[in-house]
Amino acid sequence: MTDIARLTSLIEPEANALGFELVRVAMMPSEAGDGGEALQIMAEDPATGQLVIEQCAALSRRVSDMIDAREEAGEVLVEGAYHLEVSSPGIDRPLTREKDFADWAGHEARIVMTKGWSGEETSKRVFKGELTGINHGMVQLTDSKTGEVSLPRDEIHSAKLVLTDKLIAATKPLDTSGAEEITEEKADD
Repeated sequence: MTDIARLTSLIEPEANALGFELVRVAMMPSEAGDGGEALQIMAEDPATGQLVIEQCAALSRRVSDMIDAREEAGEVLVEGAYHLEVSSPGIDRPLTREKDFADWAGHEARIVMTKGWSGEETSKRVFKGELTGINHGMVQLTDSKTGEVSLPRDEIHSAKLVLTDKLIAATKPLDTSGAEEITEEKADD
């Protein structure tokens, strides 16, 4: 099994060296349909909250070179075949860091707790509502069904923003440079 904490500790300095903040490192099933996995890296430029294509490419090259060098030295960081995917977190971004829960307070979020979690207020596992912040490791949310809840961040399985008009209005415009060079090609039927 791939050690995500180890990978994160190696990838984060590479992202920071380029001026980026690491949002998430995860192993996901590959969308290539080959049964392999994808090493997914999400990062952002703190100035924009996104990465443009050139920034993704720079981080991908840097991480790929680091992994190659370590594997040539005999260290196995990722077991088996995998694809490297580097991306911006997107508008309905995952919430992974403490600062994400603070920065995106006031927006709707969907939070899934780890299996077996049983909170004091409810045994409910999925929450959706307005994120109100974080305090001493407890994520504050006004759930649409149960009201105010405090959820321990270390017991959150996944959390992400929900795409709403308010979120769209609050998000910095995406950089569209290079978009004029994109052409559509019709697939042969």
